[in-house]
Amino acid sequence: MARVVVDPMTRLEGHLRIEVEVDNGVVKDAWATTTLFRGFEIFIKDRDPRDVWHIAQRICGVCPTSHGICATQGLEESFGVTPPDNAVLVRNLMEVAQYLHSHVLWFYGLNAFDYVDVISGLSAKANTPALKAVQERLQAFVDSGQLGFLANGYWGHPGMLLTPEQNLELSAHYLQALDIQAKAARALAVFGGKFPHHMSTPPGGVTAIPTLQDIVNYETIMKEVSDFVINVMVPDTLAAGAAYIDLTKIGAGVGNFFTWGVLEDVKSRDPYKRSLPRGAIFGGKLAVEKVSPADAMEYVKHSWYTPESGEGKNPGDVDATTQPEFTSMPDKVGPDDKYTWTKTTQIKNKQMEVGTLARMLVAYLSKAPGATKIVDDALAALGAAGKPEILVSALGRLATKPLEAALIVQKMEADMAMLKENIVAGKGEWFIPNDVPKSG
Repeated sequence: MARVVVDPMTRLEGHLRIEVEVDNGVVKDAWATTTLFRGFEIFIKDRDPRDVWHIAQRICGVCPTSHGICATQGLEESFGVTPPDNAVLVRNLMEVAQYLHSHVLWFYGLNAFDYVDVISGLSAKANTPALKAVQERLQAFVDSGQLGFLANGYWGHPGMLLTPEQNLELSAHYLQALDIQAKAARALAVFGGKFPHHMSTPPGGVTAIPTLQDIVNYETIMKEVSDFVINVMVPDTLAAGAAYIDLTKIGAGVGNFFTWGVLEDVKSRDPYKRSLPRGAIFGGKLAVEKVSPADAMEYVKHSWYTPESGEGKNPGDVDATTQPEFTSMPDKVGPDDKYTWTKTTQIKNKQMEVGTLARMLVAYLSKAPGATKIVDDALAALGAAGKPEILVSALGRLATKPLEAALIVQKMEADMAMLKENIVAGKGEWFIPNDVPKSG
């Protein structure tokens, strides 16, 4: 069997190497290697815990807000403080802006050109002046001979299934998306001070109290972003999905999905009532089970860490540790080798898939507000009405990011209305003073 190595893998933010074993065009085995040691658990040790939510954002420059707010929530649990409703609303709106920024970036910047043939679009019949202008711009780019990041695309490959007109339109939307993601970043900065790495969500609430003008600024910017999501990105997804419908036949994975949940329900603070609720799916059964942090266990058999750093430990255990122990990267990864800087985390002793597909499956099966209609409408548009099981596939992973973005737009609108109402009425607190406990 042949071995194929892709290093670096460029369809994500981060450092990833993929090695696969292929037999007659079918992948028989695969190894994913995180090639960069981070060490956050080590260098935050012995620091003032109030620094952690700042440091955690440096985990990623695309999704820092999620890391920062998650760290803040952990500190609040340790400190015994509950942030006020207004603070949670502001945090939600910040995270909404980050998610939409990230999803637009991923769909058009990191993913689209595996399915969109830019060169094919040059032969399209441009039916609007705007599309004609994009076509001429792309033609000049090609004629220059300096294709940059487009130089080694799969242009003309028979696996590219969109029409020239679709290719031109999605190429135009790629250019538009560059501006849209920048707008989402600016919207987050209205409440966070800057993006990436916002400055306003310490334990206890938020430090920047928004005015009505701030709300209007955020709302004005995000109206353009949300319009793009609903009227451009989702239709692009459905058009591409119809062309690449055979991708529903591959990529099922292990069939286990998990999420802690995202975007708080302000009134209940119940993780199972979040816009994207907590839950897990096991064995490919389309039913959601409840999960607890106590269900998580870490393993390091194939990771460059000491045995004490995992092998069945819960990451919340008092003796949980992360101690690197690099050996070597084998020329050919075998079943007993260490080959990655990532620990394996299991839930209820099962390997799990996380990410957008997991969140949307759990939201759909939990009947989270808005999720049922968004998913059902998409399935109907793809000719698969009443068949959510097709989402457990390669196509499902591609399609659920734009669908999740559409669901998040609904959350933004609801939370924005609630926040404006509170500000006009002069209701609510923004921050609960707190002290660092001796232990937590």
